[in-house]
Amino acid sequence: MDEQQQKKYVQMTQTPVSRLIPRLALPCIISMLVTAFYNMADTFFVGMLKSNAATGAVGVVFSLMAIIQAIGFFFGQGSGNFISRAIGQKNYEESSDMASTGFFSALAAGVLICALGLIFLKPLAYLLGSTDTILPYTKAYLRVILLGAPWMTSSLVLNNQLRFQGSAAYAMVGITVGAVLNIGLDPLLIFVFDLGIAGAAWATIISQFVSFCLLLVGCGRGGNIRIDFAHLRMKPYYYLWIFKGGLPSLARQGLASVATICLNQAARPFGDAAIAAQKVGTQIESISYTTAEGFATAVNAFIAQNFGARRLDRICRGYWTAVGMIVAWSCFTTVMLVVFPAPLVRVFIQKEEVVRTGVSYLRIMGYSQILMCLEITSSGAFQGLGRPMPPTLAGVIGNAARIPMAILLSATVLGLDGVWWSISISSIAKGLVVFAWFVVVLHRCTRDGDLGAPRFIR
Repeated sequence: MDEQQQKKYVQMTQTPVSRLIPRLALPCIISMLVTAFYNMADTFFVGMLKSNAATGAVGVVFSLMAIIQAIGFFFGQGSGNFISRAIGQKNYEESSDMASTGFFSALAAGVLICALGLIFLKPLAYLLGSTDTILPYTKAYLRVILLGAPWMTSSLVLNNQLRFQGSAAYAMVGITVGAVLNIGLDPLLIFVFDLGIAGAAWATIISQFVSFCLLLVGCGRGGNIRIDFAHLRMKPYYYLWIFKGGLPSLARQGLASVATICLNQAARPFGDAAIAAQKVGTQIESISYTTAEGFATAVNAFIAQNFGARRLDRICRGYWTAVGMIVAWSCFTTVMLVVFPAPLVRVFIQKEEVVRTGVSYLRIMGYSQILMCLEITSSGAFQGLGRPMPPTLAGVIGNAARIPMAILLSATVLGLDGVWWSISISSIAKGLVVFAWFVVVLHRCTRDGDLGAPRFIR
């Protein structure tokens, strides 16, 4: 075990950056895309039911699934950042304690979400943005998804912890197997067993449980840290680190999900087609978003471990290598969303009313892709340095501003497009602020020749 861990330490701190960043990023990106494909598969097969209400219901519940994922990322990236820095300092005992603490805390959070959601199912459905016509579909889908909340949150913790240890390939395999299974189960449960939209939900939670089991097995192999209840340490010190490392992800993803719920409410007066179009458009755009999240996770793990090893030179090279790659990718997605939106929407749904609205959504989102991807990547870099406040503040302010902006713009001649523009404008603003802020921090570290030290170190 020690020999394998030493080999991984050497890989993260000595391998040439131009080779290491793509090697770390690729499995992270695949894992993130596969996670997005879970819900995309549900959207695709539910769209075959020829019902705007059913497609809209998947979109409504997706907001809650995104919050569940944000909580998983909060515990996963919070504990993962600590683990990566501790490995950089060759402190394997505390790495093990933090891994188990993050895992079991996320599991408990998932159980709490499940219990409260099932108790308040109908009010929750309306809160998420369901209309009266969508409500029966929303309840059928939501009820099953809530049952899977405990292993959704905890599997994301395992996924992130494996990446932060430099074992992204293990995480990729676990997630990919579940996604392939989901694609096979969706048509079987929806059409063959005639479970309708509930069948899509069962396919999702069964597949994610399989991924959870595979990830748990992966934690015991290849020099990775084992999850053990005996290593659970419910101490303020560990939770302060989880809070510090995971807060930017929670602010970015969790508050974005809350903002989406509010935007669902803003879109309700425009009918079920508007909610369905937002759902389809969000799923298509998520390919760009999750790719950036994959880069951010790789950058986060790379910077955190080299931070522990005090390698400022590698941190600078690694960040700018990732920026070059993500800018190239986001330029491609901008062209696809702005120039070819209609064929992308028709992959998921054929109704012309939804297609027209979805095309408008994608074109407006296309203008924010470059800065959105830079914001996500730079947020990951901030987390790696143990400095969560800049991306957290940007996430809180940017997502909070979406709501009044959506109300204001939709009340003008822009109508429904005003709701979409509120998302795009806030993404552009956040991207400018976080990217520029990190460049300034990196410049100061380079000028002073010192990375500084994060708080909460004993």
